[in-house]
Order: sequence, then C-alpha cells, then structure tokens
Amino acid sequence: MAYFTRFFQKINNMSKTITIQNRKIGVGSPCFIIAELSANHQGDKGQAIKTILAAKKAGADAIKLQTYTPDTITLKSEKPYFKIKGTIWEGRTLHDLYAEAFTPWDWQPELKRIAGEEGLICFSSPFDFSAVDFLEAIEVPAYKIASFEITDIPLIEYVASKQKPVIISTGIATREDIEEALAACRRMGNHQLALLQCTSAYPAPLEEANLLTIPDLQQQFGVVAGLSDHTLGIIAPITAVALGASIIEKHIILNKRMGGPDASFSLDPEAFALMVQSVRETELAMGTATYTLSEKIKGSKIFARSLFFVADAKAGDVVTEKNIRSIRPGNGLHPKHYPALLGKQLKRDAEKGDPVSWEYFDDRP
Repeated sequence: MAYFTRFFQKINNMSKTITIQNRKIGVGSPCFIIAELSANHQGDKGQAIKTILAAKKAGADAIKLQTYTPDTITLKSEKPYFKIKGTIWEGRTLHDLYAEAFTPWDWQPELKRIAGEEGLICFSSPFDFSAVDFLEAIEVPAYKIASFEITDIPLIEYVASKQKPVIISTGIATREDIEEALAACRRMGNHQLALLQCTSAYPAPLEEANLLTIPDLQQQFGVVAGLSDHTLGIIAPITAVALGASIIEKHIILNKRMGGPDASFSLDPEAFALMVQSVRETELAMGTATYTLSEKIKGSKIFARSLFFVADAKAGDVVTEKNIRSIRPGNGLHPKHYPALLGKQLKRDAEKGDPVSWEYFDDRP
C-alpha cells in the first residue's frame, strides 16, 4: 500500500485531461456527456438507431455501447452462483439477463457509423479480449471499463495496451482496486485515464451517490473524474458537475414504458435533454473564482447604499443622525464615513435628497 501511495502522489501532478477524437475532456473544458445505450434497444437494431438519433437531439456528446455476448461474460448455469439476488433482476440467471441485454456485434459497425454521421463519438465497454479485438477492428476511439470489471487486471492491461483513453467506473471498487487498475494502465504506458464515481445499484439511491468522491478521485489519483449515474432523475448529474465532474454517463431510452432490464434508471429523450441543458447552465453558473466586478455589476453598484441628506440643512448646522443617513442609491459618500461626519459643521446649505459630498465640509476626516 505504501508503494501505491507514493506512486499516486508522484503522478498527481500529471495533466488531468484526456482527448477522445479531438475532444479535450477535463478541468476547464465542457462536461463530456455520454448517453449509454446498454439494453435499451430491446433487441431491435432500428430501435438502437432511433435511440442514437434521440441522444444526438438531446445534446449528448457520445453514445456508448457494450460489447459482449452472454457466453463471453458468464456461463449458462442454474447453479446458485449464477442466480441474481437483491436487485431489480431478482431470480434471473446472469446468462438469461445478458442474453436479453447484449448488443449484437454485427450491429455495432453500423451503429458507430451512424453515430459518427450525427457528430456523436461512439465507443464501447469490452468484457473480454475478443471484444477488445473486435472494437479495435472497427476503430473505436476510447474504451470504458465497467464497474464489475475493475478487478479484471489482465483485461484492463489489454485494453490499456491499445493506447486509447480508458474510462473506468468505480462502482464496486475499494481504493486498492482503483490503485491497481490505474497502475495496470500505466504499466502499459497509457496515461489517458478517467475515473467515474458510480453506485452499482439499479436504481441507485441518492443517499448512496457519494458525489463528494468526484473531486477526491481527481485529487487523489491525478486523473479526469466524473459520474456514471444510476440514480433516478437528474439531480445527481447536475450536482456532480457543480462538484467538478468532467464526464457524465447516463442511460437513455426512447420510452420508459417499453420496459427492459435498464428502463427504470434510464432517462427518456426529453429528460435527457433537460439534464444536458441543466448541466450546461450549471457550467455557466460555476464560472471562475473572482472578486473582479463585471461591467454589468459595476453598473448595478449605483444602487448600493451611500450617505444622503434626509432633511434640509443650512450652512453652520451640525451634522446629526437626523439630517444624514445611509440609504440607497450610491451617489453619495461611502457609508464608512458616517461616524466621522457626525458633529461636523456644514459650510453650505443642503437640501433633503442631496447626496453628501466633501464639498459640504472644510476638511476631510
């Protein structure tokens, strides 16, 4: 563990950016928004294509596929090890679930082409070496390591060896798992790395989102950080961006009433578009840390408080709290001078509503 700590302290100063297909992702760049297709094609290629078009219209930057078959990701077995418990897929076998959910490989070149024609970046999550080889053949520009594959170090090394950006979800990861996965990539000479905070529950409760992990991932591991979100709604992605997330990944579905394995925690196109708009507005609102006033705000400063005469006064009169006060607008002297002016004599007449200036006095305090 001490070795890993020293290692990550050493690389923490490395650039926290990655580049996918000429798109710079990281601190200082717009959030990279990924629409996850997953099982939401319902086994229909036409539906998959419509979903890609809807993702583009909703404002996504990328569409992400998954590249596996039920036999490359698990075994067909009725043994209890392969039965799902404690999730929305309770009682199903892994093989049965993945047979429904997988995206046929022969669709994927066409899906990638269509996405590219729409201006969407298209990449995928591979789940074994053969999937990586297939994705290399169709020239994906990046790879995603799914949460449950973060401990598959040989797979991660093979992916990283392709020298393309690697985005890793941390849903089931301990700190040691994260350190080992990143070290595996760097052993292959790959430093284009991103980590996504993720809660591997479907759907994930908001109270388990732990979004404060996002800036910590960036600081602790010296990588681009973001969120792979399985919560309901859009509050988690918006909050994540406010906390510095450079990547948001969210499932998209044409219509939640279609059902399917991932429908419950997916967004329909209208909700996805609202998420994108909210993310972009959040980015505008974040701005930068500054104490310099914009020209518009400088113009508003006239409505600040200042010292005014609130009663008529004659030359020789003494200034009291009855004839000057701090009020709006800002045409008079700064309110900080109020205590020093009390008790001074006026050298000229003043009318109620006149701003107080030094011209009414023989000297400044």
